[in-house]
Amino acid sequence: MAKSYDAIIVGGGHNGLVCAAYLAKAGRSVLVLERRHVLGGAAVTEEIYPGFKYSVCSYVVSLLRPEIIRDLQLPRFGLEIIPLKCSFSPLPDGDALCRWDDPELTRREVARFSPRDAERLPEFSKSLLKMSQFVKPLLSLTPPDPCSKNPNDLLELLKVGRRARDLGPEALTRLVKLMTMSSADFLDEWFESDVLKAPMSVSGIIGTFLGVRSPGTAYVMLHHYMGEIDGAFRSWGFARGGTGQISNAIADSARHFGAEIRLEAPVSEVKVHRGKSTGVVLEGGEEIDAKVVISALDPHRTFFKLVGPQHLDPDFTAKMKRYRMRGSSGKVNLALDGVPEFVSRPGVGPHLEGDIAIAPSVNYLERAYDEAKYGNFSSKPYMNIVIPSLVDPSVAPPGKHVMSIFVQYAPYHLKEGASAWPEKREAFGNAVIDTLAEYVPKIRDQILHQQVLSPWDIEQEMGLTEGNIFHGELGLEQLFFLRPVPDWAKYRTPIRNFWMCASGTHPGGGIMGAPGANAAGELLKTGAI
Repeated sequence: MAKSYDAIIVGGGHNGLVCAAYLAKAGRSVLVLERRHVLGGAAVTEEIYPGFKYSVCSYVVSLLRPEIIRDLQLPRFGLEIIPLKCSFSPLPDGDALCRWDDPELTRREVARFSPRDAERLPEFSKSLLKMSQFVKPLLSLTPPDPCSKNPNDLLELLKVGRRARDLGPEALTRLVKLMTMSSADFLDEWFESDVLKAPMSVSGIIGTFLGVRSPGTAYVMLHHYMGEIDGAFRSWGFARGGTGQISNAIADSARHFGAEIRLEAPVSEVKVHRGKSTGVVLEGGEEIDAKVVISALDPHRTFFKLVGPQHLDPDFTAKMKRYRMRGSSGKVNLALDGVPEFVSRPGVGPHLEGDIAIAPSVNYLERAYDEAKYGNFSSKPYMNIVIPSLVDPSVAPPGKHVMSIFVQYAPYHLKEGASAWPEKREAFGNAVIDTLAEYVPKIRDQILHQQVLSPWDIEQEMGLTEGNIFHGELGLEQLFFLRPVPDWAKYRTPIRNFWMCASGTHPGGGIMGAPGANAAGELLKTGAI
């Protein structure tokens, strides 16, 4: 007789693995089914070119919740995070700005462009830290429904309201601005130097099909600002061995607690009988039963691929179709024969041991967005670059290096249609290298191999609808009790015993783990399993 499980989790991304680990730790029988040959979803490391380990999609870590690292004993299972030392912004005129982990060094750098901005930076950091501390507890909260009459929902809303009141009038006003303004406009209220504002504003557009002047991007900036490593806010880092080591550590923790994990086990559908899920069917025809099925896929793939509209209310289906995915970014990974040398700061130094932002001005970023609005990839894109092999030699052979380039904008919906991406991929990659060569003239001579991923490729390879790295945009209308849609923001779905646990649920995207942990907590608290 075939084994039945307490829970089957569809998808072995980091959130699915976190959910599995917490459920297994609570004594539940759990099976994770992953369609690919490797775990991690978008948080994955692969040796695409011999000897070089690419963090294929996600490439830095900061949002992973400290309580998850602690609860799941992730360092015991190989997780080690190396903090980034700085954020380097080379400029076309040969100058550069470097923001260090040392506030005094940063103040001196910024003062070269604006003494006023240098003096305002500490106050800005203090203000955003206060906003982050207000938002942080919300990350582990099951979103209360403001339209509900349930006493628990009303109590949670009251607690949030009291905490907002305790911020005080000035901070509360600033919080409202953060939730509604553009990242560039918000920064305009603080700073005058474009050299500083441009690389700071880009945190507001990552994973969104919006420009730095688009309302709502200030919150996305705050979302990324909440990064934390060992209690230090705004800290970002590399996972030793590549981003996939995060997923592997979580998977090993889940196995330690008793979870089963199967690779190359694609699920074709969730079994639904009289409005209730009873298990899954694999593509090969194998059927596996479970008390609950939990999707770690994005909302569109969850409901339109695993379930199908025939099992859903038309009103819910309509709302879900309006849920915005809109992939807007691509990735280029390079194997290099040596360390790339930037004209603006020659030589190998600590300025290359953090992230490198090609974002010379706010207007530059807006022009990149303008091209994307009309269905073209940016000819001069915003790029966020890291060279992890400088601090982690395990990802490249001796003397060689890996360069990871996040690129925006690369709209999934090209004006010729998404299906045109295979023909456009090479030109997109060339635009990235051409732009990089303006800052690193000898880069082409150093490239041993390059991997170019458009949002179409990310959809095909990683299973992310439209290549959206956050499983849906982080717009205000798709956050908290509205994520993914109103009435269904508590990890449940309209199908009984069918749940969600990935970035398309609260609190959203990034290598955070909170959606997986929150979903597991809600399943256990309600006695669903």
